[in-house]
Amino acid sequence: MYEALLHTHSYLAYVALAVLFLAVANAILGWTGKKNFTLTKDFRISLFAMILAHLQLLVGLVLFFVSPKGLNAIQELGMGGLNSAARLLAVEHPFINIIALVFITIGWSKHKKILEAKRKFKTITIFYGLGLLLILSRIPWAQWLN
Repeated sequence: MYEALLHTHSYLAYVALAVLFLAVANAILGWTGKKNFTLTKDFRISLFAMILAHLQLLVGLVLFFVSPKGLNAIQELGMGGLNSAARLLAVEHPFINIIALVFITIGWSKHKKILEAKRKFKTITIFYGLGLLLILSRIPWAQWLN
């Protein structure tokens, strides 16, 4: 089960990041290009990005509790016994990604209440962009690139 969750979390990350990049790029282009916010394209891209990010978080949280590198590492070694790589996986990666998802969710919620297209795109750009930056800052790149 652990291996299946780990592979799901790894491969789903590529899809979630790609759609999140697409949502941020689409919002930037809509904001700067003064385009109309459409339900068929812009709304769906933002919605799919949020759904995939939440799905990734859900798989990651389950993985955190069953993985030897998550909660088990904290319980066995304590917070002071974790080296930087272990601390990244057990503490920083989950915590920062939860904060990133909070930003994305706030952006989704706020944009729905706005009627003006330019402000919708601006809200999505800011909140989804912050979420994307936080996620990118805590990806375990050493593991990903191997």
